[in-house]
Amino acid sequence: MATAAQPDDALPVSIEDVRAAHARIAPSIVRTPTLLSQTLSQMTGAKVYLKFENLQFTAAYKERGALNRLLQLGDNAMKTGVIAASAGNHAQGLAYHGKRLGVPVTIVMPKPTPTVKVMQTESHGARVVLFGETFDQAYAHARELEKVENLTFVHPFDEPEIIAGQGTLALEMMEDAPDIDCFAVPIGGGGLISGISTVARALKPGVEIVGVQAELFPSMYNVIKGTDLPCEGDTLAEGIAVKYPGDLTRRFVRALVDDIQLVDERHLEQAVSLLLQIEKTVVEGAGAAGLAALLANPERFKGRTVGIVLCGGNIDTRLLANVLLRDLARSGRLARIRLRLQDRPGSLFGVFGIFAKLNANVLEIYHQRVFTNLPAKGLITDIECELRDSAHLDALLTALANAGYDAGLVEPA
Repeated sequence: MATAAQPDDALPVSIEDVRAAHARIAPSIVRTPTLLSQTLSQMTGAKVYLKFENLQFTAAYKERGALNRLLQLGDNAMKTGVIAASAGNHAQGLAYHGKRLGVPVTIVMPKPTPTVKVMQTESHGARVVLFGETFDQAYAHARELEKVENLTFVHPFDEPEIIAGQGTLALEMMEDAPDIDCFAVPIGGGGLISGISTVARALKPGVEIVGVQAELFPSMYNVIKGTDLPCEGDTLAEGIAVKYPGDLTRRFVRALVDDIQLVDERHLEQAVSLLLQIEKTVVEGAGAAGLAALLANPERFKGRTVGIVLCGGNIDTRLLANVLLRDLARSGRLARIRLRLQDRPGSLFGVFGIFAKLNANVLEIYHQRVFTNLPAKGLITDIECELRDSAHLDALLTALANAGYDAGLVEPA
């Protein structure tokens, strides 16, 4: 890991490369805002700046590197086209800017890729080839097509032009918020943190750079720390669920990055929910990883001025709804209460009187007489309700117990 600020002179991307990339791509990307979040700062004890890269046209920072790479293709490559393996933001960024520039784009995706992602990529004019069941199989097929069709492969993270393009957002951040003294940066393959750390170390040598990975996919963490933690699971941060980080990017991380933090799924979900509630912005799991690190370990960042990149906003709407509802349940604002009652007229009347007295809003009622181990004259009732907070929920449960009801929470999140 980096100590103080002693970057590796042998690294193939410099601050001058990033500045040149910025001049190259600036006319065709959104200069997204870097804004201070007063509420998140109060919550975490750090001064929190957010870089809203989810406001790019394809809702992700990946456009920057893809465009920088495309603009440096030779005439022949511009005509024959490029190819990539991706089921995410790299595919859309490459497809969108390829169409703008008249460069044919082929994207190889695994067969299980959600249809919506295939359609979004095709809507930008790319040819989508579905191959294999895993990303590794899709990647291998893309490298085969590269040779057969004489295409130029564009890696999602492990190329100098990609790294320089991603680093352009750090130039903007440090210009807009020069007091940033710490970055919390999501790591998948490592392209983003390589670009950011290149800029940060050059402009402000004493800055601290902390990488963030999902606990289920600690691939770069394993490389740097020498551990052998498993890389698998169904993480919300699918954009950084990379099993094998780049050979090039790991050199940047070793030379320039101070630490890597792992975050669990609960904090990733909380970060996505808070960004929607507080900042009114939709961020995917990977894009919320930086904030998740502050939520999981606030003492680590307390008193620092932290720059966080909201690097993508492409999240499935149904998944987002689940995340928000789970967060409501964890905070006590949404609950399912199970009561055991006697099957007689008026049994629910007294229960609802208590709900009404405490201003608990009833959303759904589930009545079960048959599939239960209670006696024939007994029944189970589940009541989903909305409350102000966890204290309100506790007061409701206490009131039900004081009234003689056998009541408890079901499946607390």
